[in-house]
Amino acid sequence: MADILVVDDERSILELVKNGLQKDGHTVTAYTSAANVPTDMLSRFNLIILDIMMPDIDGFSYCSKIRSLADCPILFLTAKTAENDITFGLGSGADDYLTKPFRIAELRARVGAHLRRERRERHASLTFDRIKINLSSKELYVDNMPVPLTKSEYLICEYLARNKGQVFSKEQIYEAIFSIDGRGDDSTISTHVKNIRAKLSSSDIQPISTVWGIGYKWE
Repeated sequence: MADILVVDDERSILELVKNGLQKDGHTVTAYTSAANVPTDMLSRFNLIILDIMMPDIDGFSYCSKIRSLADCPILFLTAKTAENDITFGLGSGADDYLTKPFRIAELRARVGAHLRRERRERHASLTFDRIKINLSSKELYVDNMPVPLTKSEYLICEYLARNKGQVFSKEQIYEAIFSIDGRGDDSTISTHVKNIRAKLSSSDIQPISTVWGIGYKWE
């Protein structure tokens, strides 16, 4: 199922949420303080649930802080019901909210709905840590910022990313991208890959690796 992070300073709430979501087969990681959540863990979660009123850092601030690191739905648990608070919370990067006290059945239903929507959207995109490839718009993003790739550069990235970890020769890539026999066109793919790497260098990320004597693969 899904990996879910829950942060709430009330242990009773944590246990309620954790037990409820585990019944649906989810793996739940719980913290009583947002400050204690390791930043390098955030990208692995499929959904995050945050309390708003916490002593060290409030849910609004924490959501804004991690939004660029966590490409998943974020749901607030809040005792605040004022419309401006809700508007501010969603504006900070959250996707939904649930007011306390809440029924665990409703929380489970909300979580299930967001995960189903996320799976549908992911079907139209490929996500690798900081990189997201939108298959519908044919665009590649790093940290949610579009990278100005040419059509051929994008197609090479998409082809390799769809087959992550698999090594392809330059001839195989050329034939897959241009639907033309790739023999004798090694330099075309090499040049495109060189340009892709140059455009990604400013972001300090290089997903295409060279397998010497064979070709390229997406890490």
